[in-house]
Amino acid sequence: MLNFPPLYSTARCDAIARLVENNYPIEAPVSCQMLERGLNDVYRITGQNAERYIFRLSQHRARGPADVRSETAFLTHLARSGVPVAAPIETRDGRFFVETDAPEGPRPGVLFQALDGREPDAADLDDARAHGKTLAMLHNAAESFSAEEARYRLELDYLLWQPLARIGQSGLVEDPDVFKEFERLAEETSNAIKAFGELTWTYCHGDCHGFNARIDAAGEAVFFDFDDSGPGYLAYDLSVFLWANVSFGRSSTRRWSAFIEAYRAIRPIKADDFEAALHFVIVRHFWLMGEYASRADEWGRNTVRWVAREAEFLKAWQASQLSGRLL
Repeated sequence: MLNFPPLYSTARCDAIARLVENNYPIEAPVSCQMLERGLNDVYRITGQNAERYIFRLSQHRARGPADVRSETAFLTHLARSGVPVAAPIETRDGRFFVETDAPEGPRPGVLFQALDGREPDAADLDDARAHGKTLAMLHNAAESFSAEEARYRLELDYLLWQPLARIGQSGLVEDPDVFKEFERLAEETSNAIKAFGELTWTYCHGDCHGFNARIDAAGEAVFFDFDDSGPGYLAYDLSVFLWANVSFGRSSTRRWSAFIEAYRAIRPIKADDFEAALHFVIVRHFWLMGEYASRADEWGRNTVRWVAREAEFLKAWQASQLSGRLL
């Protein structure tokens, strides 16, 4: 028995290579390199004939186990529907994920075809348009996908109230007045969203912030990183792109306009969904703060202490965009 059970272990590259060789129809030997570690561990896999793959080993999160079953089912549906995505690779026994035994508990892994193309350019309006087009195609295809088995629903309890609770539990916000401000902002945002009534529900990418894609030779945005996907508000899925262009000191509303223009060329947006997306920027920021706050013991408090300072951004967004309507 371990004297100090780990919160998070890191698998060796040679172990991941053996895992892939043992489970996938890829000619051995394969080589493996770690690309990044954090919310998930991501590895580059290269087969004997130089074919390239990406293996993602999911981490435990405060929300619970990764919903790889629904994620891979959705990705397979999208690929068959002609939506440009990084589809999962089947194992030899016809599954789309494997289970590993890590010291901290089971961790599922998924193998994806590696994508060609370049990383999106934050200053390129055509790249923003490409994202809007692919997200619209995704939402069109989602209309024929059954989400009955999805583990998580991207609704206000999951996106707003649970993250707020994690912020409180982390102890990162030491000033009680600041936490009261977080509570006020969450309450007012929740009430504003509920006031819209029946907002459009769809299956969301969940993390379409403009960089979970590759731009291929045809200029299309090919999406990956669906581990935050699930059934939820369409307005939230739109808002993530806006949030990524206005948070943490950024102010690129031209990219948002280009994104929406391209989305609307494929799929209309109801007025209430568009208006609600502005409120969901606050929800998205709470979601991210909750994710980081829940990792305080794992990553260290110095890494996540920025969470306590974010009330100013949220108040400024509420005042300028929701009251003054600068957009």
